[in-house]
Amino acid sequence: MKAKKVLIVDDNSLNRKVFEHIIGQIYEFGTASDGREALEKIKTGKFDLVLMDIQMPVLDGINTLNVIKNEKIANIPVIAVSAFANEKDRDYFISTGFDDFISKPIKPRNLLETIDRHLRKNEVPIRIDNPNEIELDPKVVNTLLKFNNAENIRSVYEEFIEECINLLVETKSLIDSGNYPEIGEKIHIIKGNSGTLGALKIYNFCQNFEKSIKSSNFENTLEDYIYLKSIVQSFRLKIISSQLLNP
Repeated sequence: MKAKKVLIVDDNSLNRKVFEHIIGQIYEFGTASDGREALEKIKTGKFDLVLMDIQMPVLDGINTLNVIKNEKIANIPVIAVSAFANEKDRDYFISTGFDDFISKPIKPRNLLETIDRHLRKNEVPIRIDNPNEIELDPKVVNTLLKFNNAENIRSVYEEFIEECINLLVETKSLIDSGNYPEIGEKIHIIKGNSGTLGALKIYNFCQNFEKSIKSSNFENTLEDYIYLKSIVQSFRLKIISSQLLNP
């Protein structure tokens, strides 16, 4: 996701450093210390999203947003950031034209998830599922059924899915903290177990995901995590509904 660029607008240098540390793990970024500087940065640089502090000298966040919209400087999400945290304040900021609101003190996971949600809002999904891709290898299932009854086999797949979900939770925490190298260990476990159980779609994707991590290619790590989470969830739903495993 390094191709995406976020403008951090805050008059407090310490706050900017906090944002830089969190955002810089996943996105490119620029900074501005007040609204006037932010407008110049938006005019001269290509940004995909703006994090806008509300209370600033020279030009505050709300008036800066008004200029952006009235002069049509950019058509990008602008997220308000303020120490005001109650719902009335949030509703007020949204009513003034902000796309979302984040309260201080910042929670890293909430910040990154909010940014990601808005950056993806108008995107066409870059991954197109292959309808002919087999999710579960019938040969593996038939082999397992030779030695176990269908109920036991189903419980094995349910345990596999539960472990995947737990490992993905750990993976997201590693992404949030910028600890990318350790992600490979989590994906390796999912890859090994999915291969053993014939969960081919999960296995094939984990192969590529793990390869990217091993080669220190972290640009698409968040995207890969989100996609892996979606195919694990799809696999889970089909196991539950007996579309992939019929007793």
